Amino acid sequence: MKLYLSSYCIGSDPTKLTELFSANKKAAVIANAMDFLEKSERDKSVKQEMDDLTKLGLTAEELDLRDYFDKSKGLSEKLNTYGLIWVRGGNTFILRRAMAQSGFDKLLKEKNKDPDFVYAGYSAGICVLSPTLRGLELVDYPRRIPYGYKSNIIWNGVDIVDFSIAPHYRSNHPESAEVEKVVEYFTQKRMPFKTLRDGETIVVTKSNKF
Repeated sequence: MKLYLSSYCIGSDPTKLTELFSANKKAAVIANAMDFLEKSERDKSVKQEMDDLTKLGLTAEELDLRDYFDKSKGLSEKLNTYGLIWVRGGNTFILRRAMAQSGFDKLLKEKNKDPDFVYAGYSAGICVLSPTLRGLELVDYPRRIPYGYKSNIIWNGVDIVDFSIAPHYRSNHPESAEVEKVVEYFTQKRMPFKTLRDGETIVVTKSNKF
């Protein structure tokens, strides 16, 4: 699996993403990190993500993980139709719950074996790939529970990469001040981590951890 990990939106050089495309240019937008929003506001954010991907030559549609809560077999079949998954930012803890309740987290482990499949996203969409979500409670509220979600906090990340991520680092972003506290936490706990300023990306073109 190829990874495109952006601090904010597509980043300053979209060609880095387009270079990862396979022949399958069907893309899914996962926006469950924004499930705490009113529907109209959430729908607007999803449309913007799809428009941005369409401009890059992809055919984009929303994949709402809530439709697959306790229906992981159906989600597995759906995932196989996509060449790229785009996971937008929001609340990391809500996104992690959505991935667990739909079985997406386990299915993503399987997709990690596919050299052509692309996982791309930003902010919460990349933080969730870490081994742990510890420290992110300093910037994301872990007890925000949208309708239909289980109330337990999942502290384990999906564990696709072997480091934690601090997006919006020293950037012109409303959360940048809180991110400084997250970095301090990572440092104090001697956790492996990487910082990303808005515009920056991490690109991984091999299917195993690095």
